Amino acid sequence: MQSLLGFEPDAWDFATFGALAIIGAGFLVLLYVMLGLPGRIAIARNHPEAEAVNMMGWLGFLGGVSWMYAFIWSMKPTDVVDIRELPARRRLETEGEIARLTGKSAAVISAAPQAAAPVERTPA
Repeated sequence: MQSLLGFEPDAWDFATFGALAIIGAGFLVLLYVMLGLPGRIAIARNHPEAEAVNMMGWLGFLGGVSWMYAFIWSMKPTDVVDIRELPARRRLETEGEIARLTGKSAAVISAAPQAAAPVERTPA
């Protein structure tokens, strides 16, 4: 080893390499936490575009500005539509789509109590 380095490595050299490895691992953990932060915030706030915010946060390392935009986007208040206020037919379609996306069976959704059919009004 002395012919390769020009000196005989001792315990302090190995301690230096160990410290550099720990610092490098810490940097990678910090990078992992920071890149996933916008997505975790969006999911915790029930953001309707949480998956898009998450992807933009992870891809934001390419240029920094997009990560900042994802972070701001994850904090933005959203207009979430309450499906309980939709007409009955549209509400059932939406619940079926949610069941399909989450992997739940449609029988569970159809077993839910049905709302009364909307009354059609004719002009007098």
